[in-house]
Amino acid sequence: MEINHFILVLISFSCLFSFSASTSAPSALSDSEIPSGSPASTPSSFDVQSFSFPEPEADKPDQTFSILPASIDPGLQRICGDTDHPIECLTTTVPFLVEKVAIEPVSILKVGIEAMNNKTKETLAKAKMLLLDPSTPKPVASCLESCIESYNAILDSNQKVLDAISIRDLYQLSMELSSNVENLHACEDAFEEANIESPMKEMDILLGKMISNSLAIGVDMVHF
Repeated sequence: MEINHFILVLISFSCLFSFSASTSAPSALSDSEIPSGSPASTPSSFDVQSFSFPEPEADKPDQTFSILPASIDPGLQRICGDTDHPIECLTTTVPFLVEKVAIEPVSILKVGIEAMNNKTKETLAKAKMLLLDPSTPKPVASCLESCIESYNAILDSNQKVLDAISIRDLYQLSMELSSNVENLHACEDAFEEANIESPMKEMDILLGKMISNSLAIGVDMVHF
């Protein structure tokens, strides 16, 4: 009896261990068996995400330099480099240089005056054209009349600058160059006081830079 009882106990324990093993180790599911909405198919918040950023555009070349000769005299570069507007100094002076011009302040000043006269005459022609245009409003026409006087005054002063250079008169040279600043401001002030946008603005800006450069060269660099 005791032997039969022992065998019965062994059979019972064997069945118990077999059932326990089958329930504690579930079979792995294949990818196709995992529901699409289950946590196993959802990316973890710690997944690394890659972003593609557009590469910065290369700096565009300065269009101003494209109109300059490939080789500019170092002396001219030094002179223009000491002005308030060196790029404008180069771009407005180079077209008026001739082979025999000495690269020295007094010669470059004379070339600069020639370039300024050319730009002033161009600006003056535009002002006269607008003044004669029937569609130009009367307030604008009134301002243009002041500008025409200013441009003519600049041409007169420039001639006196050349005269001062010929007689080596530094004081007269300085006075006439300075008066050009006031002449141009008179045109700008006319539009500003009338609270009107000037149609001459862009041309006046360049003309103002040329006047500033001529003043820097004539007062600071020319020595008789």
